[in-house]
Amino acid sequence: MWKIWNFRQTEPDLVGSWMQRTPEPELMDAPEQASAYAAADFSAGDQALVERIAELFPSGLGGRILDLGCGPGNISFRLARAYSDTVVIGLDGAAAMLQLAERRLHQEGDLAGRLSFVERCLPSPDLPAGCSAVVSNSTLHHLHDPLMLWLAIAQAAAPGARVYLKDLRRPPSPEAAEALRERYLAEAPPVLQHDYLASLHAAFTAAEVTEQLQRSGLEMLQVAEVDDRYLEVWGELP
Repeated sequence: MWKIWNFRQTEPDLVGSWMQRTPEPELMDAPEQASAYAAADFSAGDQALVERIAELFPSGLGGRILDLGCGPGNISFRLARAYSDTVVIGLDGAAAMLQLAERRLHQEGDLAGRLSFVERCLPSPDLPAGCSAVVSNSTLHHLHDPLMLWLAIAQAAAPGARVYLKDLRRPPSPEAAEALRERYLAEAPPVLQHDYLASLHAAFTAAEVTEQLQRSGLEMLQVAEVDDRYLEVWGELP
């Protein structure tokens, strides 16, 4: 299920005419985008992500978790409920997304004091610091400069912090991207289909992510391809 990469491997996907990356807007701050994502049912995938984190880090995530690029807070809420002895901070640059997260937090008052949300754009000198774990879901492909995310992780993480990231990976051709859209989002609202296709074009390959980790001093993290469209990065910092 997982194909693990190291920097010295030559990724056959990159040989020949592999589709070039096309960056997309960094922030999903249009109200219709935020509303569509908040209304969509990502619960199965979100729960699987939290369970995967628990599998990789059976001893827990420590007392202070940062959800980097949290959007409307779907993963943040699940982490706060799964780890009842932690403080969870959701961080995003899109005000429209954070408004939805704050509204839900107000409605679900039992997490007050353990879950909070902050608006920041990367890079930022004012990130939450001393985090025992940093989690990021589907944020990397939004950034025009991916090193900003890896450097933000290094900036926010405490020594020995656990790191987990999941993101789309770029398919080999526009036709392959269209096939993935048809396979997974054919019944979704048009705005989600449009954004999903753009995200596939903006995503990175496993080899590109491995090189990014080398350049940012995070080469101790592992990179793996997951199923037909995702990659994940995980490990513990020194």
